[in-house]
Amino acid sequence: MILKFLLTLTALLAITIHADESKKPKKMNILLLIADDLNTWTLEEPGRYTNKLIAPNLDKFAKSGVVFKNAYCAAPYCVPSRTSMWSGVSPHKSGIYHNQTNVAASEPLKKAVSLFKIFKDAGYYTAGYGKIGHGWKDDGFHEKISHKRDPRPPGAPIQSVGRGEQDWGTINIPESEMNDTQSANRAIAALNKEHDKPFFIVCGTFNPHMAWFVPQKYYDMFPLDKIKVPKLNPNDFDDIPPLADEIVSGKRKFTQSVLNAGLHKQAVQAYLATTAYVDAQHGRVLDTLEKSKHKDNTIVMFISDHGFHLAEKDNWQKGTLWDEATNSMFMMRVPGMTKAGGIAKRCISLQDIYPTLTDLCGLTKPDYVDGKSIAPLLKNPHSEWKSTAFSYLNNQYASIRTERFRFTRYKEGQMELYDHTKDPHEWKNEVNNPEYSKILKSLAARLPPASDMALQIVRGQKVKKDKKKSKK
Repeated sequence: MILKFLLTLTALLAITIHADESKKPKKMNILLLIADDLNTWTLEEPGRYTNKLIAPNLDKFAKSGVVFKNAYCAAPYCVPSRTSMWSGVSPHKSGIYHNQTNVAASEPLKKAVSLFKIFKDAGYYTAGYGKIGHGWKDDGFHEKISHKRDPRPPGAPIQSVGRGEQDWGTINIPESEMNDTQSANRAIAALNKEHDKPFFIVCGTFNPHMAWFVPQKYYDMFPLDKIKVPKLNPNDFDDIPPLADEIVSGKRKFTQSVLNAGLHKQAVQAYLATTAYVDAQHGRVLDTLEKSKHKDNTIVMFISDHGFHLAEKDNWQKGTLWDEATNSMFMMRVPGMTKAGGIAKRCISLQDIYPTLTDLCGLTKPDYVDGKSIAPLLKNPHSEWKSTAFSYLNNQYASIRTERFRFTRYKEGQMELYDHTKDPHEWKNEVNNPEYSKILKSLAARLPPASDMALQIVRGQKVKKDKKKSKK
C-alpha cells in the first residue's frame, strides 16, 4: 500500500514538474539584419526621389513593427560604429573614433565582452554571415563567415570621375555569385535548420557601400528622368566653424567632380540601384522567417551602421557629425510587444541595441555597457524618453541630437546648433543667436567634458602586451 502511494506520488510530481516546464515561455530567437552605408531615405517620403518605393521589402517589414526615425550611430564610420554597438563601449571611452585606428590598443575594449558572446554563453546558437563586425574581435559565433568585396568590372574605374572605391556601374558577374547574395543564402539556410536551442542569427550586407556595382535590372528600376537629387545650398558653409569645414576638405574634390561632370543624377541612381539590391537580399531572409515556424518567437531587427551623404554638405560618403552621416536605419519587431505600424520619433542610439536585446531576452548585460534598453518605446513609441543619441568623431568631437535640436562641440570653442523644426537640412547655425543661448548651454552640459574623453587611438600605435602571456 505504501509502495503504491509512493509510486502515485512520484508520478504526480513528474506530471507537475513537466507541466511547470511546459508553462515556461520559450527563449526568444533573434534575427539581426544590417546594411552598410544605408541612409534613411526609405524612412521619409518614398516618392521624393523616384516616385516609387526604394526598398519594398524593408518597407513591408517596417510596417510590421516599430520604425525609429531618429536613430543615430555612435560614430559615422564603420569601425567605430560597429565596435561600439557590439562591445557596448562608447567611442568617447574606447578612443575608437575613426576607421584609421588600432582597435587592439584600446584598454576598455580588451575587457569588453561582445553582444554575441553574451548570447552564446547563455546557450544560444550564434551565427554570423557577411559584414557584421569591422576591426574588433567577434568571438561570439558558433559559425562565422565574413564578407568579401565583389570583383570590379574589367576596365574599372567605369566613371570618368571614378577613383578607388568611388565608382559605379553594372557588375559583370551573375547576381547569384555576388557576396551579399551568398551571405543571404547562408542566413536562409541557418533559419531553415532544426534548432534545439534558441538562435541569434546575424546577416550583414557590404552594400550599399561603394563601389556601386550591381546588376543592370536594379538600375532599370530607377530611370534617370525620375531621379531627384538632394537639395544643396551654395551658401551652406558660410556659418560653420573651421573644424567642421576641415572634416570635408579632403572629400570636397570628389563631390565637386561629380557635380561639375553633371553626374549627380547618375550617382544617386547608382546608390538607389544598390539599395534595391540590398533590399532584395534582406527581403529573401525576411520571407524565409515569415514562412518558418520561428516567426512568432523571433525578435527581428534591421539597422544600418550609419548614414550617407550624396553631395549634401559638400560631402560624399560618411564621416561627419551632421544628420546625413549619423542618422541610421532602425526598425524592430518583437512578438507580443510591438504593434504593427509603430513610428517612434524619440532620439535613440545604435548603442541601445546591446542593452535592449539582453533586456528582452532576460540576460544580464555587463555594467560597463553604454546606452539603455528601448523596451518602453517598443511597447509605446510615444513614451517619455531622454535622448541617447550621442555621436563622436575624430579626436574628441561630440554631438547630441534631440527631437528638435542638434548641438555639436568641436574644439577651441567651435560649435554648431541647428533647430530641426525649421531647418531640417542643418543650413543655419544658431550658435550666435541669443534666442538659443539657454538651449545651447543645456545641450552642451549633456555632452561628456572634453577632458574626460579618451584620446583618439591611431593606427600604428603600439599594443601593450600582457607580461604573463608574453613569457609563454
